[in-house]
Amino acid sequence: MHQVSGRALLGFSLAFTTAVLWGILPIVLKVLLDFLTASTLTGIRFLVAALMVGAWLVWQGQWPRLSLLSRQGILLLLIAIAGLLANYLMYMSGLNYLTAETGQLLIQLAPFLMMLGGVWIFKERLQFWQKIGAAILLAGLLLFFNERLLDLLTSVSEESIGLLLIIGAAVTWAAYALAQKQLLVHYSSKQIMVLIYCAGALVFMPLSDLQPLLQLSGWHWAFLLFCCLNTVVAYGAFAEAMHHWEASKVSAVLAITPLVTIVVAKGLHALQPDWLSPEPLNAWAILGACLVVVGSMTTALSPLWGQYHARYSARQQQKGRSL
Repeated sequence: MHQVSGRALLGFSLAFTTAVLWGILPIVLKVLLDFLTASTLTGIRFLVAALMVGAWLVWQGQWPRLSLLSRQGILLLLIAIAGLLANYLMYMSGLNYLTAETGQLLIQLAPFLMMLGGVWIFKERLQFWQKIGAAILLAGLLLFFNERLLDLLTSVSEESIGLLLIIGAAVTWAAYALAQKQLLVHYSSKQIMVLIYCAGALVFMPLSDLQPLLQLSGWHWAFLLFCCLNTVVAYGAFAEAMHHWEASKVSAVLAITPLVTIVVAKGLHALQPDWLSPEPLNAWAILGACLVVVGSMTTALSPLWGQYHARYSARQQQKGRSL
């Protein structure tokens, strides 16, 4: 079993870096979607990631061999590929209809759905505080949409279409994550990702419209480069954080991602009002966003609390015997 290095400060720094990168990403995507289609952005991101990670694996002599997979393994790989490709496309398509803040907050359903999938598929036990965290998260989402909830439930609008697309992105990400969990028996995470990146490039590049690239400004080219590097760098920092720090603590830090998106969106609007219109949030919506973060943190830290409680109980029992 993998043991963390115990370098907590480094682990926190890497996890925080990942949260910031993922928090900024939907804002940059939102700006670029005014010029590029979701298929084009997805295809370019997958192509660059495939070239970067693929070159690294070839240099290390670790390119994945499909011959290692059984029929079940191939099926899992296909589920992982379809899940992440659908996640990328549906998330960016949803951002066409929603603000970056709303999209980032709603995608927090993804780890929650993955947790439910673990209970259903792998028969994992849902702990008490995980249930509490899930309830807080859902309550936070309801509060965030407090002014628009009735309209979303009673009418079909562009915003409701965007919400359905982001929810679909969360579902497909959960499917990818659960399939990847099983694939780790055969491949490393980098090997799995390079296969997905290559598949994504093959699927989306033929559907891409590259003509608008000629009209991009220097800032937009910088944004596009950021999007291409974000997946590789953010996932790299995430994987390294897991090497140095407990997974539950890393996940708890990543829960602040929606708040990063809200703060950066308002800051970018103050500097460049034409690029982005921030989400108009009332007090209840801000409270809802905070509750989503608290719920995500509670769900993530629940296993750690369970371990601490078990150790505390064991020490108390040992003291009782010694008396």
